[in-house]
Amino acid sequence: MSISPGTRTKRLAKEIKSLSTDPPCGVAFPDQDLGDFSKLKVDLLGAEGTLYDKERFQLQFDFPSSYPLDPPEVIFVHPEIPIHPHIYSNGHICLSILYDQWSPALGIQSVCLSILSMLSSADQKVRPPDDQKYLRQSVGKGPKSTQWNFHDDC
Repeated sequence: MSISPGTRTKRLAKEIKSLSTDPPCGVAFPDQDLGDFSKLKVDLLGAEGTLYDKERFQLQFDFPSSYPLDPPEVIFVHPEIPIHPHIYSNGHICLSILYDQWSPALGIQSVCLSILSMLSSADQKVRPPDDQKYLRQSVGKGPKSTQWNFHDDC
């Protein structure tokens, strides 16, 4: 099933407008050149009282031409990548809704809130146990090329 470029653009324009005018707590939409809506950056602020309290991070969304039928590729960008059991040193995120649990009903805001929730629920700041191995295997590849093993709540 395919989606027309106009439909994709309208959907993204609506999501971006909503995020710009009424962002959820902990999410900010920085000024940026949106070009053709294929890339977008969103700022996150760690929730008060969590391990990431007041820490600032930036997500990069890359939207495929088939969005919203297919999920965006979402990564944390350098230099501030959270140290978290489901976030690799290169910014790749192990979160099922970004891959096999994606639904077109989800969008930018729900992805941001899911990631903030994931950060807020952490009880320790550690990298995934296979971080170094994953970094070697994923050189030059995006997270969508990974065969993720969702063995827990990642």
